[in-house]
Amino acid sequence: MSNPQDNPSQLDLLSSALGSEELRQLRFMLNKGLRPAEAARLLEKTPPKERQILWNLLNKENEGKVLQHLGDDVQADILSRMDASELLLVTEGLDSDDMADVLQQLPERVMKELLRIMDKQNRKRVEKLLSYPEDTAGGLMNTDTVTIRPDITVETVLRYLRRHNEVPHSTDSLFVVSRKDSYIGTLPLTRLLTADPQVMVREIMHTELDGIPADMPEQEVARLFEDQDLVSAPVIDEHGKLLGRITIDDVVDVIREDADHSLMSMAGLDDDADTFAPVLRTTRRRAVWLGINLITAFIASAVIGLFEATLEQVVALAVLMPIVASMGGIAGSQTLTLVIRGQALGQIERANIGWLFNRELIAGLLNGLLWAVVVAVVASVWFGDTTVSLVIALAIVINLLAGAIAGTLLPMTLKAAGIDPALAGSVLLTTITDVVGFFAFLGLATLFFG
Repeated sequence: MSNPQDNPSQLDLLSSALGSEELRQLRFMLNKGLRPAEAARLLEKTPPKERQILWNLLNKENEGKVLQHLGDDVQADILSRMDASELLLVTEGLDSDDMADVLQQLPERVMKELLRIMDKQNRKRVEKLLSYPEDTAGGLMNTDTVTIRPDITVETVLRYLRRHNEVPHSTDSLFVVSRKDSYIGTLPLTRLLTADPQVMVREIMHTELDGIPADMPEQEVARLFEDQDLVSAPVIDEHGKLLGRITIDDVVDVIREDADHSLMSMAGLDDDADTFAPVLRTTRRRAVWLGINLITAFIASAVIGLFEATLEQVVALAVLMPIVASMGGIAGSQTLTLVIRGQALGQIERANIGWLFNRELIAGLLNGLLWAVVVAVVASVWFGDTTVSLVIALAIVINLLAGAIAGTLLPMTLKAAGIDPALAGSVLLTTITDVVGFFAFLGLATLFFG
């Protein structure tokens, strides 16, 4: 099956079909020709008006399957057009964790109404998941599990499984629990199928895999799956009781969302933002960070204003001034990105931050000296003034050191304060390198030129 990302003609087909009203072919493509995830991607890269037409062409039994693959922003927009009864039909048949994810996109009033009209069993499962923060193991888990006792034979387990029409998806192991549902271990399906039918479960089960605490952050869950090559893992409460399981597809979603978050937050954008969101919504979201950036720009301008008399005396300073701020900003951004990535991967702790700080400081000094010489030579040839060359060389060294210091310490400080470093770090870093760069450059110029 081709991927719509690799086959741009599908979007052309969509535009053609919408334009010529050849909707029968389009309906077939959405419901039969594409997998749910592919149909979701097609919806996400379609402008709002055409997107609604596409959604209406989906068969009712496919709506829920497509909905769970949509980004939060697009998902919320589609859900906002439905009443509780429509939502119940759409979410019917979804796994409990996917249903909980959908409900978290709804206004509280609509969510309560939807929970009220659910059947008792589904309501109990979903409410259990909603009781945990969505960025923890409890929020990721699915309550659909297959459990067995340790004091039964392999033959009994096989008879038990044959009574089911199917097992939950991504089931690679059965969870072994006590009579009080306390997690004991796992029984891989591969071992189950090759074991002697008369062997007891306790003799062949694995006990190496510990249960994942329900309050474990999702990033730690993802690292655990990566380190141990897991396909599924049990989730337990503080008493060791089995609550549910996390599967590899949930972890892949976490990894993808973290990557999107890191990329988009560096620009002050929402990682689940709809690429084709309406103009007013897009404008409103971007205006906040543009406003913050404007405030920081005024701070940098105020620093320049302090040295107005010096700038009037030496025109070359105004020409060269942006170079100092730019070099410091780039050097700081390199360090900032490295540290934020290290935080996301769990590689940076108090024990090693000192080593990293020293490394970045030395790298900033060496790069500062290297490029200070280059810029000084260019400035000397350009303006024929050795004093200007010396001023800009010293300012570049100072600002690259400032960028290294800020790039290392800002993420740590922001994280300790409970602020997302990816979201606020770049704005603050730009302010610091601009202010330090301008102040160093113009301050030294005032000192040298009197």
